[in-house]
Amino acid sequence: MINKIVETMRDAVADLRDGASIMISGFGEAGVPHELIEAVIAHGASDLTIISNNAGSGESGIAALIKEGRIRKVICSYPRMAASHHFERSYRAGELELELVPQGNLAARIEAAGAGLGAVFTPTGYGTLLAEGKETREINGRHYVLEYPIHADFALVKARAADRWGNLVYRKVARNFGPIMAMAARTTIVQVSEVVELGALDPEVIITPGIFVNRVVPTMPLSLA
Repeated sequence: MINKIVETMRDAVADLRDGASIMISGFGEAGVPHELIEAVIAHGASDLTIISNNAGSGESGIAALIKEGRIRKVICSYPRMAASHHFERSYRAGELELELVPQGNLAARIEAAGAGLGAVFTPTGYGTLLAEGKETREINGRHYVLEYPIHADFALVKARAADRWGNLVYRKVARNFGPIMAMAARTTIVQVSEVVELGALDPEVIITPGIFVNRVVPTMPLSLA
């Protein structure tokens, strides 16, 4: 019987290792898997590469990982937000490497990894510092930059509900990067607000099929046997 439900956040991230690359869903505060990030902090893994839309703000989420000194490199679109003081301090101190990726390119490169593509050509970044050292090509009179897929060892994703097979539905904009990150990681770990009976999710509204999900952990105690 396929059952991808694990009982605790600690169990869900038990096989993290130092030096791992981790995709973390979220756009601002929407769709951030805070409980899973706290489990990563408790686990103790370090020298991590984090792939996310931003580098965290305030004292929680990715910002907390930076504060604890667990991150070696961040790949993101928006490293600085209103309260990104932990990122700024670490970056200015030379403790943190940054790869800045335009948001559309970030999504395209993650999608390319999930789709098994070798690379993608994108016009975004052509003629700027972000294209330095990269292959460019003119296609139908327009200039493009060659960008390679972004893969990850793990993806930490937040969804609204799942069944025991790992089929997922999301809540509105909290979906953001979750579906494509689930496809691009070797191991996808999802925190959900609700676990439902198999068959309770309408197939027409399932966004991420269970084939892309390895573990599901509820943020509330399980109510299902």
